[in-house]
Amino acid sequence: MTWNRLGKETSPYLLQHRDNPVHWRAWGADAFAAAQAENKPILLSVGYAACHWCHVMAHESFENDEIAALMNEKFVNIKVDREERPDLDTIYQSALAMLGEHGGWPLTMFLTPDGDPFWGGTYFPPSARYGRPGFADVLAQIHRLWREAPDKVSSNVTALRDGLGRFYRAKPGTLDALGPDSAGRLARDIVRQIDPVSGGLRGAPKFPQCALFEALWRGWLRDGAADMKTAVQVTCDRMCQGGIYDHLGGGFARYSTDAEWLAPHFEKMLYDNAQLIDLLALVWQGTGAPLYETRLRETVAWVLREMITEGAFAASLDADSDGAEGTYYVWSEAEIDGLLGGGAAAFKQAYGVSAGGNWEGHNILNRLRAPALDDGAESKLAESRGILLAAREPRERPGWDDKVLADWNGLMIAALANAGAVFGEAQWLAAAARAFAFVCETMTKEGRLLHGWRAGRARHAAMLDDYANMTRAALALFEATGEASYRDQAERWVALLDRHYWDASEGGYFFTADDAERLIVRAKTATDNATPNGNAVMIAVLAHLHHVTGNADYRERAEATAEAFAGQAEASPLAMATYYNALETLTDGLQIIIVGAPAAHDTAALLAVIHKASLPGRVLTVIAPDATLPEAHPAHGKGQTDTKATAYLCRGPTCSLPVTDPADLRAALPERAVG
Repeated sequence: MTWNRLGKETSPYLLQHRDNPVHWRAWGADAFAAAQAENKPILLSVGYAACHWCHVMAHESFENDEIAALMNEKFVNIKVDREERPDLDTIYQSALAMLGEHGGWPLTMFLTPDGDPFWGGTYFPPSARYGRPGFADVLAQIHRLWREAPDKVSSNVTALRDGLGRFYRAKPGTLDALGPDSAGRLARDIVRQIDPVSGGLRGAPKFPQCALFEALWRGWLRDGAADMKTAVQVTCDRMCQGGIYDHLGGGFARYSTDAEWLAPHFEKMLYDNAQLIDLLALVWQGTGAPLYETRLRETVAWVLREMITEGAFAASLDADSDGAEGTYYVWSEAEIDGLLGGGAAAFKQAYGVSAGGNWEGHNILNRLRAPALDDGAESKLAESRGILLAAREPRERPGWDDKVLADWNGLMIAALANAGAVFGEAQWLAAAARAFAFVCETMTKEGRLLHGWRAGRARHAAMLDDYANMTRAALALFEATGEASYRDQAERWVALLDRHYWDASEGGYFFTADDAERLIVRAKTATDNATPNGNAVMIAVLAHLHHVTGNADYRERAEATAEAFAGQAEASPLAMATYYNALETLTDGLQIIIVGAPAAHDTAALLAVIHKASLPGRVLTVIAPDATLPEAHPAHGKGQTDTKATAYLCRGPTCSLPVTDPADLRAALPERAVG
């Protein structure tokens, strides 16, 4: 076999390609030096280990000797893991969009030897089909363009460079211009685009866009619009009962290829499951729906069983096994009959199993047609699921991408810390704390975070999302445990962000540090992708820190960040749901202060009321009776009443009267928040 230059990498995705006949190189100075010395364009291929179509293109083209020979002769070939280098993926996906193409993976971009893009696409078949040109033809045409039409290449380079520069310029505005009803307008825009039958946005494919549904849920809590509540519940119900959910092992797939949440793209990503745990906890708090608690608990069980590596959380599970998509998860009717015997008929009816199957001749288990049965029937179905899970275990498992990413771990740590507090699960909190300690101890160099870790090596300078999500995780652990060390770490990370990532001229945080590798453009945006945008997360983080410390500097920085992107938010609200959610936390956040001994029964009774209430963006602080809040805090100087644990509800500079009775505290909370 050929051993190309990927053999010493740590990324599972790059290692998947180390035996290709393509002379792959990792991104770095050596690759660019080779392109400059040989005057060859760069073929940049970006993907990730769990990507089905990345595997398809690899098998069809990168393992094809003839195509590989063309690539090696005409290009310098660079392979990038988009999860390991989101800074690169962000820039070149944006360049592809400017060429009028839909983004995605595998990303195939052609660059000058200086790294400037001039043409690109995503998946290409080896020969023309699916309405797409063949990859061999594309290679020949790009080589001809490079050799015979340098003016066209130069023109494209200039246009894309200018476009990227404009795209990543902040579009500032004022919060006053957005207006007090900006979050309400966003929620009304979203609800008009909801599929009333299956939930999610209309059409296919369907993604679990949690920030959008949090915005809708906030709209219901704020304005009482019943259609918003219904939209969120229908979406959560259908996702929880659809094939996008693994009914045997727990956990959600990345998205559904159809409009009903039936047929997933089978890879499971850490970041999706973290956000769904958060969303299900929030909606459960406002409804008490047993389905949401069940799916949340099953998903956490999957994470703790299958996604822990070295104490932190692994990135993903592949869509493919046995060389095909979904084979680990699907069933034939004959398999079900043979394993379940007399229980097969009831199971098949409940889970949509038929002789012909519901997906490519196979059956994806789902509860879309039989969402709820009586307790006795559900108990028997649970026994059947256990039998099938045990029978599934010996199958060839999907590939496991066990690299640890700081930003994705931050999402899961925060989700487990919050859910652990809500459901009283100390094991979940302990898992969150272990992962947090791993990132702090193993993925930190000279006080600064690194983005990824695998096989004993921490690599790549941290990006904005790493700091934003880990700082949010620190604050979630601070709320859940009361340990001041988490708050202190959050403050240290914010200081690093302000020093190395802040745009002093136009506001907002750059995606990369001022001393990081220089790329063709320094990205800065507030739009969400599959994960929440780092600038938007920082607005909420800074607001939270302001509330718990009383430090006005944090509020000022939160407002400056929000204003740096206010013009963008006004122009593209649907792409900025995390921004709007964070803005509401900043401008109208509810602070809850409980003065009481942390381990006392009366403190626990008040906390139980708060944990059962759906209060997105609320800031919870528990202080001992002999402790004091900062002078600038609205509850400064307030203490216990009659030596009982005492709660205060504060908005802005105003706090409620003291509350000691749990029933009175429940009554003092917003009515819709307590179901």
